[in-house]
This record gives sequence, structure tokens and C-alpha cells, in this order.
Amino acid sequence: MQNTQDEIYHLGTRKALAEHLFMKREVGFQYAPFEREIAFYDSVCTGSLETMKALFTPLGGEGFGKLCEDPLQNLKYHLVVSIAMITRFCISGGMQPEEAYSLSDIWIQKTDVCKNIDEIHTVHYDMAVSFTKRMRQILTGHMHSHTTGKVLDYISDHLHERIYLDNLAAAVQKSVPYLSRLFTKEIGTTISDYIARKKIEAAANMLQFSDYSAAEISSFFCFSSQSYFIKQFKKYIGITPKEYREKFYSVGWMTEKPYGNG
Repeated sequence: MQNTQDEIYHLGTRKALAEHLFMKREVGFQYAPFEREIAFYDSVCTGSLETMKALFTPLGGEGFGKLCEDPLQNLKYHLVVSIAMITRFCISGGMQPEEAYSLSDIWIQKTDVCKNIDEIHTVHYDMAVSFTKRMRQILTGHMHSHTTGKVLDYISDHLHERIYLDNLAAAVQKSVPYLSRLFTKEIGTTISDYIARKKIEAAANMLQFSDYSAAEISSFFCFSSQSYFIKQFKKYIGITPKEYREKFYSVGWMTEKPYGNG
């Protein structure tokens, strides 16, 4: 009797799945690329804030399935799924399960009380940033000083602009010499080198996971010229942007990258 019930259940499940896939083919629906989605989660659990922001995609756009007829509830379901995925990636990346699940509970509760779609998008972005920053702290093995943390946040928020040391120092209310010494001591590299490396790492991810041209990416990150962008890219990655795209574009997320996360 139990075997018969199991067979009926599985037949019903396969029928529903077949109908669901047929309807999506009829309307030409395609899910978001799996490699890009995994790369996004990977950037969170490795603490790569700049890369996470480059790969971040608002919920409900092209490639997101419909989980509910109500638009707001549909986004809430997607956000809960995203929180659950990020939580588990972060645990695998070194976050203690108790902390990870506590953060998950907090963000799911914030999701539950959202009253409109704009609030959902805000919670989604803030949640991803929060998990990524915490993973960065865990993986560096120590807590940065408050000043250095503010510098890292400023760089991340202005990565698509030209970042001048004077403006950066003013933003954290420190002198340029003091800030330069502190940053080099805590991060192990100069501010200018850190900015350049982060711009190039984010550019490399855009070359792999987007259709923007090298020229468009160069402009987006405010390099003074495309030739300078190519020179910097080769300095940090080892090959040109064109060679990188040819080698890594649409390649699976487990492909080894020629640079480290950070």
C-alpha cells in the first residue's frame, strides 16, 4: 500500500514539474546564470565586498522565478532563500554556525516586516553587505581599527570613482601621513595599491560575469585611459582584459582565479 502511495506521489510531482517547465519554455523564461549566482555567494563568504557589489543583482529582475502571485510576498520568499544560501556559504567559509544562524534570524525578521518593495531591496543589499563585512573580519584574523574599517568602507562605496587620498583622509578626519601609515600597518599594503587592486579584481569579475566591454568597464571604474587600464590589469592579473575574458568568460565558478580574494 505504501509503495503505491509513493508511486502516485512521485508521478504527481513529475507531472507538476513537467507542466512548470513547459510553461516557462512557452514564455521564453530563463533563470539567472548559475555561475554568476554562485560567484556572488562566494564573494560574500570570502569577504570580498567590492566583488560582491559588482555582482549584486536586485531581487525580482530578469531570471528570478515566480514563487508567489503577490509581488511583495514573492520578493520576500526570494530574499529568505538568499539569506539562507548566504548563511550556509558563510558557515562553510568559517563563520560559527551559532553566529550565522543568529544573523539569518535577524535579517529574516527584518524581511518579514517589510511593507513595500523598496524596503525589500534595501534589506537585501544591507544584508549582503553585513554578511560580507563580517566574513572579511573573520578571514583577516583580527578586527581592524575603527579608522581602517571606515577607509575600507569608503573605498568600497567609491570604487567606481577616482579616489583621492586627500578626500579619503578628510572623510575619516585623519591626516594623509597618519592614515597612510595606519593603513599599511594593518592591511599590509599602501592605500593606492589597495585601491588599484580592488578596482582590477572587480573589473575581472565583470569581464567574467557580464557582457560589458573592456572599454566600458575601464570607464566605469574611472581609469584615466583604456591603455592604463590594460597596463594595470596585466600588472595585477598577469594577462590582458581581452585574454582574461577569452579564458574565463562563462567558465564555472570553481575555476581557479589568477588572484586572491580579500
